Amino acid sequence: MSSIKISDDKFPALRAATLTFPAIDNHAHPLLRKESRNDLPYEGVISEASGQALAKDAVHTLACMRATPQLAKLLGLPDTATWEEVKAKRTEYDYEQLCKISFESMAIDTILIDDDLDDRNAVYDIAWHDQFTKNKSRRIVRVEVVAEGILRRLLEPHLMTDTLNVVPILRDFTVAIRAALIEHAQDPNVAGFKSIICYRTGLDVSMYSSQAGLKFSLLDVFKMLQAEGKIRLAHKDLNDLVVRTTLEVAGEHQKPVQFHTGLGDNDINLIFSSPARLQQVIRHYTRTPFVLLHSSYPYTREAGYLASVYSNVYLDFGEVFPLVSAQGQKSILHQLLELTPTSKLLWSTDGHYWPESYYLGALQSRHTLYQVLGESIELGSLTEAQAVNITEKVLFRTANTLYGLDLTP
Repeated sequence: MSSIKISDDKFPALRAATLTFPAIDNHAHPLLRKESRNDLPYEGVISEASGQALAKDAVHTLACMRATPQLAKLLGLPDTATWEEVKAKRTEYDYEQLCKISFESMAIDTILIDDDLDDRNAVYDIAWHDQFTKNKSRRIVRVEVVAEGILRRLLEPHLMTDTLNVVPILRDFTVAIRAALIEHAQDPNVAGFKSIICYRTGLDVSMYSSQAGLKFSLLDVFKMLQAEGKIRLAHKDLNDLVVRTTLEVAGEHQKPVQFHTGLGDNDINLIFSSPARLQQVIRHYTRTPFVLLHSSYPYTREAGYLASVYSNVYLDFGEVFPLVSAQGQKSILHQLLELTPTSKLLWSTDGHYWPESYYLGALQSRHTLYQVLGESIELGSLTEAQAVNITEKVLFRTANTLYGLDLTP
């Protein structure tokens, strides 16, 4: 990776584009409600860890050390403020004002929000976020949550029985999940779908689910509902069926399907989070646009390869801002640009829960984009005009076309 440092005034047109051109945040989550603002560990702004790894270790990362003065500046603290001082200040800061200052200089035009979280009662609805953007936010539907809702509705009437006839329930589920996905695909407020199968059973989605495997999966789901009163879809045959159905419906209605890939918390099986494992379904569902989330880090080059050889694969580079160090972020963007067509890159903050996560994601990614494209100009790989064009595509134009948003920057 080049070690060239591009001064802020070196390429003025590029700097203006990277820092101020309107952006479509193609993947994010809702903010916590005011009354829930302090319910979750604030270190989640700079780390996907949990437990002691979050409470004790995350503050010792370069990502945290970089974010601390940036957050201090946002909150009106001196650059020398500590992480604990930043945490204390933000808890006493007026929440509406904190949300406002986190968004006001980030030029986010619209947000595509995955709101199907476990703690939906603790977060604002999608429309609430429109006060911070020029255009209204759209929804990204998490398909595993849709499937779990349908399974609950089908299985709950049988909770008092000792046996379960899975054949008709499986048939009803197959019909119902397809109908529900079609309904979402036809909703103008829905921009696309998202699968978290990476967290559940891994990205090696099979093209076939055996009837025996589906029956066993359904029985296992039923036993969990009986014993724990909850449903969590984590059975390969059933999960693969849901994803394949999603890919079919999405292809018919030209809705992108986002896949969590790579970087995540400790609930993920890292080995099965490489986007290369999706290659079979990418080849088969050629009409369906695939969006690989989070730069697929640490499988960034694999993701770039897929985007370069399959016309239906796009690559998002959110979440590594601000979770990875500054040098790591530059390295990731350089790796993406090794093979990925610049018309296939999508920008996002992966903002979630805390307004500052949107702020840091936008601030760091815009500055890094300037540095990396500036280095390419310096090396003679690009002209400044080409770099500006790339910036506009990455931040706005590609997502606008892909998700059919029909917006004007």
